[in-house]
Amino acid sequence: MSLVRVQSSPVSQKRVRKSSGEAKQRWLISAVVLLVFIAIGGFLLGRSSLFPFLSKTFQQEQPSGGTTAAPAVESNKAKQAELETQAKGYELVLQRKPEDRTALQGLIDTRLELVRLGVGSLKDTIEPLEKLAKLNPEQTEYAVLLAQTKQQMGDLEGAATVYRSILESKPADLNALDGLVNLLLDQQRPEAAIGLLQDTLDNASKLNQIKPGTIDEVSVRLMSGRVYAEQQRYDEAIAAYDKAIKGDKDDFRPVLAKAIVLRQQGKNDEAQPLFSSAALLAPAKYKDQINQIASASPAAEESPDSNPDTNSAEPEESPNSSPDANNGDQQN
Repeated sequence: MSLVRVQSSPVSQKRVRKSSGEAKQRWLISAVVLLVFIAIGGFLLGRSSLFPFLSKTFQQEQPSGGTTAAPAVESNKAKQAELETQAKGYELVLQRKPEDRTALQGLIDTRLELVRLGVGSLKDTIEPLEKLAKLNPEQTEYAVLLAQTKQQMGDLEGAATVYRSILESKPADLNALDGLVNLLLDQQRPEAAIGLLQDTLDNASKLNQIKPGTIDEVSVRLMSGRVYAEQQRYDEAIAAYDKAIKGDKDDFRPVLAKAIVLRQQGKNDEAQPLFSSAALLAPAKYKDQINQIASASPAAEESPDSNPDTNSAEPEESPNSSPDANNGDQQN
């Protein structure tokens, strides 16, 4: 998940901010959210190498303008007809074999494509997603996508129930943890999000003593720092990043996060050496991105008049590629 544009997250940044100071704050949060993308390896916010279509799940295509409008409409109609035919085919298969995993995933894919065309409903993906999640309890990506879909539809309680169910059986599932944290932030419940992350860290100490590496403490601390930064609790954010750095001195993510927060506070002299250190520690594919963040101007990243509904953190590479959860070295 390299080359993420430094813009607001589609999940955690739906709250409308109108002042120029709030626009600058969005830049900070966006840059730190980048680290969580890297931390968890690509599935966050609707992206997974297991689901190539998820990169388009919650993003509506912009309509074409000018003289190409009529051909675009005809093309969309043809695509719609093709997708509806495919969906009926998958439905026929599922009538004979209700637990056919390939047909279930194909049906979800097709229905999501119809959503993108503006002629389908996310509600139609719920049933096949529930079946896939039940059939694949060890592959929690299905359950996380189900929770994300419920959240997108406004069923926040349903989404929270799914996230918590995953975490009860798999407290180390970072996708579910980040999803629940984002949901709590959308509900304006930052203290609940902080409490959830602290409980996870408390459990991590115990579980990691029994089996080292059960919970990735560095990634959880990155999430904590991001929440604190979003609340402008910069000292606590930096403290979280310092603990993450202490936990893994070879991990570039907390170093970069700390640099971003320091610069947001106007402490450029302290931030620049950290940007340099982060670039040295990072895998080659992230170095250019880090240098771009280091040289960017927070105030210039977006206008106060920007539409928050269109500010999404969108990777600019294939959704099939993402860094490793611990060091961002390889794909999922």
